[in-house]
Amino acid sequence: MAFYVVQFLTGLASAASLFLVASGLSIIFGVTRIVNFAHGAFYMLGAYVAFTLTERFSGALGFWGGMVVAALVVAAVGVLVEMVLLRRIYHSPELFQLLATFGLTLMVEDLVVLIWGPNDLLGRRAPGLKGAVDFFGQNIPSYDLFLIVLGPVVLGILWLLFQRTRWGILVRAATQDRDMVAALGVNQKWLFTSVFAVGVFLAALGGALQIPRDAVNHAMDLRIIVDVFVVVVIGGLGSIIGAFVAAVLVSELNAFGILIFPKISIILVFLVMAAVLIVRPWGLFGKQEAAARRTPGLTVNPWRPLTSGERLAAMVALIVAAALPLVGGNYALTVGSEVAIFVIFAASLHFLMSVGGLASFGHAAYFGLGAYGVALLAKMAGLPMIVCLLLGPLLGCVGAAVFGFFAVQLSGVYFAMLTLAFAQIVWSIAFQWVAVTGGDNGILGVWPEKWVSSASHFYWLSLGVAALVVAALRVMVFSPFGFALRATRDSPLRSEAIGINGKRIQWTAFVIAGTAAGIAGALFAYLKGSVFPDNLGISLSVDALVMVLLGGVETVSGAVVGAIVYKALNIWLVSQTDLSKLVLGGFIVLIVVAFPKGIVGVLETIRNRRRSASSKSALVTSRIETAE
Repeated sequence: MAFYVVQFLTGLASAASLFLVASGLSIIFGVTRIVNFAHGAFYMLGAYVAFTLTERFSGALGFWGGMVVAALVVAAVGVLVEMVLLRRIYHSPELFQLLATFGLTLMVEDLVVLIWGPNDLLGRRAPGLKGAVDFFGQNIPSYDLFLIVLGPVVLGILWLLFQRTRWGILVRAATQDRDMVAALGVNQKWLFTSVFAVGVFLAALGGALQIPRDAVNHAMDLRIIVDVFVVVVIGGLGSIIGAFVAAVLVSELNAFGILIFPKISIILVFLVMAAVLIVRPWGLFGKQEAAARRTPGLTVNPWRPLTSGERLAAMVALIVAAALPLVGGNYALTVGSEVAIFVIFAASLHFLMSVGGLASFGHAAYFGLGAYGVALLAKMAGLPMIVCLLLGPLLGCVGAAVFGFFAVQLSGVYFAMLTLAFAQIVWSIAFQWVAVTGGDNGILGVWPEKWVSSASHFYWLSLGVAALVVAALRVMVFSPFGFALRATRDSPLRSEAIGINGKRIQWTAFVIAGTAAGIAGALFAYLKGSVFPDNLGISLSVDALVMVLLGGVETVSGAVVGAIVYKALNIWLVSQTDLSKLVLGGFIVLIVVAFPKGIVGVLETIRNRRRSASSKSALVTSRIETAE
C-alpha cells in the first residue's frame, strides 16, 4: 500500500511543473487566442537559464533566487517576442500563429545548442531539500514534497490575481469579449503583453523547477509541449482550475499507467483526451464560446479549363522535372523522390484544410499507416511491390475512416487537438506493439523491386504518382463534391437547409485526404527501405502544416510549391550548416509576417494587381480614343 501512496505522491510532484507550464499556455490562449507552439521552448529556456544562474552565480543570487531570476529573464524575452512578432499576427487565423511559433521553436532549439552545447546538463540539488522522507519503508524525495505544496499555492496566487485585482478583472473580461474591452478604452496591446509575460514566466519557472529532478537537454520543448496541449484541452482552454485538475489527472495516469496498464501506458492520456473531446469538446472546465476561428480556405471561382498558357506552363514544369535523371546523380534523384512524395502528403492535407476548412494536427498518422501497410504486406505476406502499393495505403484509408468519424463532429482547435490525440494513439501503438511493428527498431528491408530499384526509375514512379494524385485532388476541388464541401465550410446552416449532409461530406473528405497521405507513406517506405514510429510523429504532422501554409492555403497549387520549397530548403540546409533549424525557423517566421498568404498567394496578388492596372490602362485609353 505504501508503494502506491508514494507513486501517487510522485505523480502529484510531476503535476506541479506540468500545471505551471499548462496554466501559462491556458492564460495566453484565453486572452490572445494564440496557439503558442513555442511555449515548450520558453520552458526549455527557463531550465537552461536557471542552470547557468544556479551554477555560476549561486553566490550572488542563491539557488532559489537564480530560479526566479531565470523565469524573469525568459519572461522578458517573451515580452520582446510578443512585441516584435506576435502583435503582427493577433488577427491572423490560429494556423498562421501556430506556424510562426513553430518557426520560433526551431530557432530556439539551435540557439540552445549553440550557447549551451548538445550534451545533457545535470543541475545541482535544491539546498535544504536534498534528502528523502521515510514513509513506511518507502523514500519520498523532500523536493517532491515541496513541489506537491507548490502546485496548490501557485493555483491560489493565480486565483487571487485574476479574481481580486483590476488587472485580473480586465484579463477575464478580455477572455469573454475582447472587442468590448477595447471599446471601454483599455489598451489591448499592453494587456496582451502583460498576459503573455505572465504565461511565459510560469512556463520558464516550470522548466527551472525541473533542474533538481531531470537533466537539462535540447529536446525538452517537444517532450513537454505535447503533454501541455493534452492538459489544456482536457481542462478547457482558458481555465486555470481546469489546467490544475487536468495536470493532476495526466500526471497520475502517467504514474500508475505503467503499473496497471503497462501495454497501453503511453496512449492512456491520449485515450482520455479523445474521450473528453468527444463527450465535452470544450474541456472539463472550458466554455463553449472559446472555440477557435474558422480555418481559412479556398475562395476560387468555379471550374474552368486551364488556359493555353497555364496548360503549357504545367506541361513544361512536368517535363523539366521528368528530365532530372538526365542531369542529376543518385543523390539528386533521391532528394527529388522525397520531394515528390511530400508533395502528395502536403496536397492531401491542403485539400482537407482549404476546401474542407479542417486543420488536422495529426495528419502524419495516415502517412505512417500507409508506410506500415506496405511494410507489413511486403515483409510478412511477401506480396509483390505493385500489390503492396495498391493495398498498403488502404490502412491509412481505414484509419482515416475510423478517426474521421469522431473528428468531424468537432471544429476549430478542438478538431485539431482530437486529430493530434488520434495520431499519438497510433504512434504509441506502433512504438509498443513490438511483435508486429518492431517497436523503436522499426521494420527494415522494405526495398523496391528490380523494375524500380534504380534511383531514376523510382524517381519517375514517385513523380508520376504525385502528378496523378495532385491532378485527382484538383479535379475534386472543382467538382460538385468540392463545392458541397466548401458550402459546409462557409455556412453549415445554409448548406444543411438545401439538403447537404455536412458531416458526411466532411467525413468523406477526411477519408480522401487520409488515403492520399497513405499513398505518400507507402512510397516513402520503399524510398527509405524501412518504417519507424517517427513516420507517425507530431513533428511530421507539423511539417505538413508548414508546407501548406508556406505555399498558401488559399491557393490551389500552394501545397505543391510549399512542399518543394520546404523540403528542398530543409535538405539543403542540413547539408550546408549545423544551424539548419535556426535558418529554417527564421525563414518560416519571415514568410508568416511578410507574406501571410504564402508564396503562391503573394505571386497571385502581384499578378492580379498587374491585371487590374492593365485593365485600368486599357479603359483610360479607350475613353481617350472615344473622346477624340
